[in-house]
Amino acid sequence: MPKARDILGMNARQLIYGKLNSATARQFCASKYATKVLLENKHIPTAKIFAILTTYEDVNQFEWEHLEKNFVIKPTNGNAGKGVLIFKTQQNDKQHWVDTLGKVWSLDEIKFHCFDILEGQYSTYGVNHHVIVEERVPIHGTFYKYTTKGTPDVRVIVFNHVPIMSYIRIPTEESGGRANLDQGAIGVGIDMATGVTTHAIIGKGTPIQYLPGTKKKLSGFRIPHWKDVLTIAVKTADAAGLMYCAIDLFIHEEQGPMVVELNANPGLSIQIANRAGLRRRLERVQDLNVLNPDHGVRIGQALFAEKFSDKIKAEDGLTIIKPFEEVLVYGDQQIKEETMALVNTGRFRSCISSDLAKKLGLIDLDDFLWYQPEKEEGRAPVVQVSFRLKGRKQSTSMVVSKSLNRSKYQLEIGRNDLSGFLVGDVS
Repeated sequence: MPKARDILGMNARQLIYGKLNSATARQFCASKYATKVLLENKHIPTAKIFAILTTYEDVNQFEWEHLEKNFVIKPTNGNAGKGVLIFKTQQNDKQHWVDTLGKVWSLDEIKFHCFDILEGQYSTYGVNHHVIVEERVPIHGTFYKYTTKGTPDVRVIVFNHVPIMSYIRIPTEESGGRANLDQGAIGVGIDMATGVTTHAIIGKGTPIQYLPGTKKKLSGFRIPHWKDVLTIAVKTADAAGLMYCAIDLFIHEEQGPMVVELNANPGLSIQIANRAGLRRRLERVQDLNVLNPDHGVRIGQALFAEKFSDKIKAEDGLTIIKPFEEVLVYGDQQIKEETMALVNTGRFRSCISSDLAKKLGLIDLDDFLWYQPEKEEGRAPVVQVSFRLKGRKQSTSMVVSKSLNRSKYQLEIGRNDLSGFLVGDVS
């Protein structure tokens, strides 16, 4: 579990990070309608809107019979899943619909629910209470074995244009088919580098390993379109002008990630699901100069890789390596270079000599992820490097070191890249 000093609490979230968002940016989070307009104007994928109903007359005149399947009704300014109805199919009489829990709703019942929304019964913000009728994004095939009651969504925390933590929220019968932990949904942490799920909780924080009532492990499956999920999350935060926020996305089987909503004050249970603290991650990226969304994604994946997928692969035994190993390093334009590397468990992050990095074409400004202080060298650039060690290829972030130019070893592999390996003796 994370150290207490690394945990982000409610007060710090509100007083330090929440205040970094402008009032204009927060308006996009307070109104689902404003969010939809923003996303469509910026050509960011989102569920299609069928109607915005603002009056009783709108509700009565709307042609409900044309909604044959897969639609959602929700308030424009609610939260925590309040007032959301999710429908799968229409019955033959075109006057009744079946929701994701199997309940049959008459047209009158649906209209009465919309009237309640217009009266503000389910709203949290503002004074204008409207009804959104929009497309329901069906469950992606990857998630069929984990839920049939509702569509899971992926939440990505974005700060300073960098995705720093994520989890997938899986609806349950208890949560009413909604991906909301307050109502009993499941939250499963995600390794930022690979999109592979890690640890799981149900509700606000009860740890679980298996889908309740089954032997299906919640760890170890990969989120589809993972890099697209992160990239779209960062683009959405940038479009809204949000410095610190959560972006929630559905994953469509054919269209890929689609943004659901934005949240300027996201809940903190994501830390329990990931067994990692948000505050430490926020501090690590707050002063970085992020060039664009793709750069931000590369930084997030490099900094917050949990190597969980490597742990899964290594469950049947560790690979023993020596303190000095031959490594194949990959560069631009299909350049490769074999070199002897020092396995240095005293370092956290691996490093590469500036001479070797130049030879491999890794020194362009566009390749730099960030700069970090390096003893006796000042601020040294960090670049993404792929290398093969003992038959296993991996991609990681390495410090570019001038001092290694004078060393026998042009590459030092730090403990951050040694998951799944056991360092043995020289013999």
